[in-house]
Amino acid sequence: MSSWDEIRTAYHVARVGTVSGAAEVLGVHHATVIRHIDALEESLQTKLFQRHARGYTPTEAGQELLRVARITDDQFTQMTGRIRGQGEEVSGELVITSLPTMARYLAPVLAEFQRLHPSVIVRFLTGERLFRLEYGEAHVAIRTGSPPQEADNVVQKFRPTRIGLYAHKSYVARNGQLQGEGDLPNHIFVGVDTAHARAPFFSWLDQRVSRDRIRFRFNNADDGMAAIEAGAGLGFMTETVAKKNPELIEQLPPRDEWASPNWIVTHVDLHRTPKVQAFLTFLKQAMKDLPDE
Repeated sequence: MSSWDEIRTAYHVARVGTVSGAAEVLGVHHATVIRHIDALEESLQTKLFQRHARGYTPTEAGQELLRVARITDDQFTQMTGRIRGQGEEVSGELVITSLPTMARYLAPVLAEFQRLHPSVIVRFLTGERLFRLEYGEAHVAIRTGSPPQEADNVVQKFRPTRIGLYAHKSYVARNGQLQGEGDLPNHIFVGVDTAHARAPFFSWLDQRVSRDRIRFRFNNADDGMAAIEAGAGLGFMTETVAKKNPELIEQLPPRDEWASPNWIVTHVDLHRTPKVQAFLTFLKQAMKDLPDE
């Protein structure tokens, strides 16, 4: 039977990706980390990590171990708090994931939550990759699009993202203001580098302008917003972000058909923990307090 020390070591190696990083977190020598991993793999008779020059990547078995170990580590933290009379203390790591486009309004919320709970270490992971809650890759995921269907997830509706069509004043000075939908083919656009994008506003645009009118193309949302702000063309942007830049001029106001539904997703094993519940309550209130877009 493997000891908890070995499992906890493997958990931190999977989380940070390197032996040296795990050793620093655990306060042990890197040789101890290697010894724990070797002993655990021998005990389980399976390979938990792929070793490579950049560090350690969990195998499928390693990902399963990460999921169980994260939950167990959280439960140990809660148990320790209860023993010390601090069962409701909010502490430890809180891992939140979202698309990069949400970072501009989620980051201030996370920063304020951390200030209120100084014992919390916030890890905000953004990207197009779908983080696996069942493997313990995150505590809370903010997702966009169709409702998530993974088993054992708790899914709640979140504030929808209102999208409008905008242009920088320098673009308008050169090319003029958009004069309604009929004027769309006379303008150039900033858009994704993939034809037939799934986002409802890009699908709407595809039906009204030819592909060659999308002259500046991107594969990262932040790059797209930067291009719009640089005057490269008309482009879609969240109303919240656009309002913060007085040099952006609305070309078409947000429409319901362009809105992206958003979801708060948690795994059932962690949903009721004090840390996750505290954050969910804070997040919902923070979004509720925002002015209507």
